[in-house]
Amino acid sequence: MGDVCYDYLVKLLLERYNAQLDDEAACAIIRTIKPRRERGLLRFIYESVRQHMRGEVTVTMSPIDRILDKALRGERLNTDDCVTLFESDQIEKMGAAADQIMKKWHPDPIATFVIGRNVNYTNICDTYCRFCAFYRAPGSKEGYVLPDEVIFQKIQETIDVDGTEILMQGGTNPELPFSYYTNLLREIKKRFPSITMHSFSPAEIMKMKEVSNGLSLEEVIRQIHEAGLDSLPGGGAEILDDRTRRKISRLKGSWRDWMDVMQTAHKVGMNTTGTMVIGFGELLEERALHLERIRTAQDECMQNGHPSKGFLAFIPWTFQPDNTNMKAERVSPEEYLKTLAISRLFLDNIPNFQASWVTMGPEIGKKTLSFGCNDFGSTMIEENVVSAAGATHKVNIGSTLQLIREAGKIPAQRDTKYNILRVFDDEHATVAKDFVMQN
Repeated sequence: MGDVCYDYLVKLLLERYNAQLDDEAACAIIRTIKPRRERGLLRFIYESVRQHMRGEVTVTMSPIDRILDKALRGERLNTDDCVTLFESDQIEKMGAAADQIMKKWHPDPIATFVIGRNVNYTNICDTYCRFCAFYRAPGSKEGYVLPDEVIFQKIQETIDVDGTEILMQGGTNPELPFSYYTNLLREIKKRFPSITMHSFSPAEIMKMKEVSNGLSLEEVIRQIHEAGLDSLPGGGAEILDDRTRRKISRLKGSWRDWMDVMQTAHKVGMNTTGTMVIGFGELLEERALHLERIRTAQDECMQNGHPSKGFLAFIPWTFQPDNTNMKAERVSPEEYLKTLAISRLFLDNIPNFQASWVTMGPEIGKKTLSFGCNDFGSTMIEENVVSAAGATHKVNIGSTLQLIREAGKIPAQRDTKYNILRVFDDEHATVAKDFVMQN
């Protein structure tokens, strides 16, 4: 961008400053500037001029430093700030700022993890997401529904290694009645009262509503909660913008459908997790809008006084393209770490951020603990969905402890509500029983 544009904007701002040019008017001017990538610099110029005229600052900061300083001072970032950060390659600087924000939430040098298992109870699905390599269409000879006894055995194996959480998810199976879910949950809670069912996804909840013979969304969620569902994961968010959703999973429902399920769960009293998947060719503005929608929903949960803490955690991860109907390059570790750091800086009302070692690998998982994450995630005794798309990373409890220690943190086992169950403060402390990850 030429000097004329800069000179024009600065002259315009100086001329109008005494005429009470406000932020909204300045932003309206800036939005007319093309190309879009120059707008962050223009915002920086505007704020620098404004602060200079008020005598607030004497040192000029770069646009990135200004945004990071804004976050560290506790001011909310807006979506324009978010896009500016996504466009930057100053990843380490963003990571350092995100780490500082994390430490405001979690000042102790502890990194948590949960011992859990993914149980994929069915792979039959009528949503046909282009990015999924796990599902099988109704009628496929490769489709399955796990027998109840197999599910019970998997839960018992989890408890045998001091596991506390079951993430039970599957396809949107049109062959299963609503009673299947409530009966299964009741039997699980009867046999394993100590286990936490952090299970299903908004898409599965919407399928339950579809087959429930007219129940409202709130009544469906209330009934499965009473039957034994403790917490609702955020799977299926992908990108909370309908342009991208129509491209990758046109039958899954709108971003509003996903959010309605989550906000209804908050109203009923269940905690949830927020997620984001990058790498579908989404616009940077769509990533920023996704984060804003999560943050707004969390604000509303807190303001409405629901018997829930809303989104207890946020987990971004990357699209895995192998064996899918979508052709795309894998997202680089740097882009993933940048997205993680930006998410921590933007989502100032969500306490916990979780690593995605299962898609990025254990070494990058370790690095997340200095990029805004306070949690290493689940040990995942079993995982079948992303592994079907080419993610083959595995860790057990022992390697989880080692990776957290190598990151300079003290490992601690937690439950689904992020209550700490055991701190492994002795550098040689380990567990009596471990496992080999299955998929």
